[in-house]
Amino acid sequence: MSAIDNLPPLREVIAEHGLSAKKALGQNFLLDLNLTAKIARQAGDLAHCDVLEIGPGPGGLTRGLLSEGARRVLAVEKDARCLPALNQIAAAYPGRLEIINGDALEVDPLSHLTPPIRIAANLPYNIGTELLVRWLTPQTWPPVWESLTLMFQREVADRIVAQPGSKAYGRLAILAQWRCNARIVMSLPPNAFTPPPKVASAVVHLTALPEPRFPADPKVLSYVVATAFNQRRKMLRASLKSVSENIEDLLREAGIAPTERAEQIGLEQFCTLARLIAAERRQASKS
Repeated sequence: MSAIDNLPPLREVIAEHGLSAKKALGQNFLLDLNLTAKIARQAGDLAHCDVLEIGPGPGGLTRGLLSEGARRVLAVEKDARCLPALNQIAAAYPGRLEIINGDALEVDPLSHLTPPIRIAANLPYNIGTELLVRWLTPQTWPPVWESLTLMFQREVADRIVAQPGSKAYGRLAILAQWRCNARIVMSLPPNAFTPPPKVASAVVHLTALPEPRFPADPKVLSYVVATAFNQRRKMLRASLKSVSENIEDLLREAGIAPTERAEQIGLEQFCTLARLIAAERRQASKS
């Protein structure tokens, strides 16, 4: 039996059900249940929370979340091969684990969850960033979730917490830090996984803020930031010239030198610029 519950060790589970990881599904399994329990603890006290887990695979983190006291876990798994192993976990934790066999990019889990909601996952590498952006850009804020505890490739984790002036700083850092407190809470070497990926991984914990750090229209901010970083080597007066005919004046009004590049601009300045662009558009629509 394992160190955290009365279920078999994960290596036995994988062997029993023939669960070799599939590269096409972005699968890399964590087999150390003490490690998955440690990751679960990074999500905080889960006793009064429903937890959404994406891509549980054979259930290592699922077991960690349940053994650490999660009120209830909703696991969304695309790979039907993993369902028997997950059903064994559900039987060991009656009424606390629900499993949906489906694509996380297409499934709407909200009808299956009761607030407060937290999200914890060893995200499949091939959809991790897309899911994060979706969670960071809901139509209304605060979001339905309180926090995200997510494992990414180290490169992606660094992009989430990056500061201006660094090569990792870009759209993902701004989207995350505008509305969340974000920090890296764990690092994992490739040999922690089966099969070992080619890169290191890290767990990022994001806590939703009650409101954004600085006021800005979300769609305008997202558009301005995406346009600026799409040509990050260009000066902003060039990379943003399609945004406004008066972009140099707007940049100066926002306290930004038109000759600066996107990676040099902080979150507050981007938000100021977004407000000025939104105001210009409103004025133009009235005339």
